[in-house]
Amino acid sequence: MHDLKWKISAFADLSATELYAILQLRNEVFVVEQNCIFQDADNVDQLSFHISGRQQDAIIAYARIVPPGILYPEPSIGRVVTKPTHRQTGIGKLLMQYSIEHCYRLYGPTAITIGAQLYLENFYNNLGFQSIGDTYLEDNIPHIKMVKPFIANS
Repeated sequence: MHDLKWKISAFADLSATELYAILQLRNEVFVVEQNCIFQDADNVDQLSFHISGRQQDAIIAYARIVPPGILYPEPSIGRVVTKPTHRQTGIGKLLMQYSIEHCYRLYGPTAITIGAQLYLENFYNNLGFQSIGDTYLEDNIPHIKMVKPFIANS
């Protein structure tokens, strides 16, 4: 389907070139495209695992897995991003499935929490996440907390 290669790395294992490409993609989407001025480098990256989807060595999809106890009591998946030129191809779903699988490998049978942009609520619902509580603004973008309960064979 896709000629994607997936890689998971601890922060210390990222090369300078990989880190630059990740930050460039995150800034392209979260700062420029979404017109959202915020401090992307939040000191959580150093504690996280980094998932990248690559085509011909170019990073076109990315997410980070944050350990439990950092942002939420459960592990979380965040900074989920697909290069604009590769959207509507199923890569975002593959990225999330890969990230969820690695959450379970890293932390065992556990719930996973995310802070989702509200317009993506249905996307995450289709991956088994359930909305919790009211919407909130984060960097002037509506978000909702969502949790994927652990279900064996999910």
